Amino acid sequence: MNQDVLSRRTAVWVFVAFASAYFLSALLRAITATLSPTLSLEFGLQARDLGLLAGGYFFGFSLTQLPMGHWLDQHGPKKVVLSFLGVAVVGCLAFSWATDFGGLLLARVLIGVGVSACLMAPLTGYRRWLVLEQQQRANAWMLMTGALGMLASTLPVQWLLPAIGWRWIFVGLSVLIVLSMALMAWQVPKWRIAERAAPSHTHTQPVGILASYAQVWAHPYFRSLTPMGFFNYGGLIAMQTLWAGPWMMKVAGYSSLEAATGLFWINVCMLVTFWLWGLVTPMLYARGLNANLLMTYGVPLNFCVQIYIVLAGADAGAIHWALFCISSSFVSLAQPAVGMAFPSALAGRALSAYNLVLFLGVFVVQWGMGLMIDGFKAAGWQEPQAFQWAMTVFLACCLASYGYFLKHKSDR
Repeated sequence: MNQDVLSRRTAVWVFVAFASAYFLSALLRAITATLSPTLSLEFGLQARDLGLLAGGYFFGFSLTQLPMGHWLDQHGPKKVVLSFLGVAVVGCLAFSWATDFGGLLLARVLIGVGVSACLMAPLTGYRRWLVLEQQQRANAWMLMTGALGMLASTLPVQWLLPAIGWRWIFVGLSVLIVLSMALMAWQVPKWRIAERAAPSHTHTQPVGILASYAQVWAHPYFRSLTPMGFFNYGGLIAMQTLWAGPWMMKVAGYSSLEAATGLFWINVCMLVTFWLWGLVTPMLYARGLNANLLMTYGVPLNFCVQIYIVLAGADAGAIHWALFCISSSFVSLAQPAVGMAFPSALAGRALSAYNLVLFLGVFVVQWGMGLMIDGFKAAGWQEPQAFQWAMTVFLACCLASYGYFLKHKSDR
């Protein structure tokens, strides 16, 4: 019996504490999609600028992932996440004070750094504090909380914009992060040092951070999921947090309010989707339907939706982007599966390494889409066709990644 397993009451409070921070992290991740018309008008941004600005969050996020996993394994979730959230507070305030694109971009990178432990910290903690069935449910419901945060970044932000402006929205978010830090400091238990020292029989000499990830990078299961994490999962977040909105306005002809409403319902769908995954995943696993099987048969549904979006063009609106996100959610099963493929002592590093792959993918897809859209426009294509061709390139990358997974997957 694992003596670190929490009581039900304590586990609920720990979940709520971590979920409050992840809610704000997801809101900050997705808010660029709602603010894109306002920021484009105020700062004269092009598609590539929007992609880089949205991707700056994920670039900052990815910078911390390798040391993050090491720190989580060594110092535990509570100490690490509280240390980083202070940077997020500074980033939010810096964004509210920005006077040019450079200031906005630097602030986005700081925000990404600051919230970079908000998912990995709880996933690492759950690996020790919860039994297996509870881990699956808690992981899925953390993603549901993220969907709720992205939901809050749509119509609520759109409604607040004319009332207080985007700068005061970010000041308010900095205050909410401070309150979340207080809740975590109160509720999250300390990391037991004795448990941490268990695997030390192999060697006593300290190793570098990169060397400490050697087992993770070499693991066949991790490597089989890397391309899908980069393009398919990273692409889901890239579209949900940025490019679905501009598509609805530039291709489908939505107004800013209609696009925000569309994003709202897309995120409602994702909230319900992750809630359902939390309910059914333990039952599916008990019946032998593991992450590999679910991704093998579920991911192709997403390709059908992508093909329709590319071909339909202006007829592809919010409902089709909701279907894109829902069908993409199968790849979210990869993240907890990677964590459970490793022993407890390596779980933090495994999750952080996979998160590095994922968020580098988001950065590349978000910025790459912007570069491609501007490039196709410069080559003489109309803006809607530029979006369609950029989506076609993205689809090709997703198909290739899925093919690699099928070729190299194990029977886990």
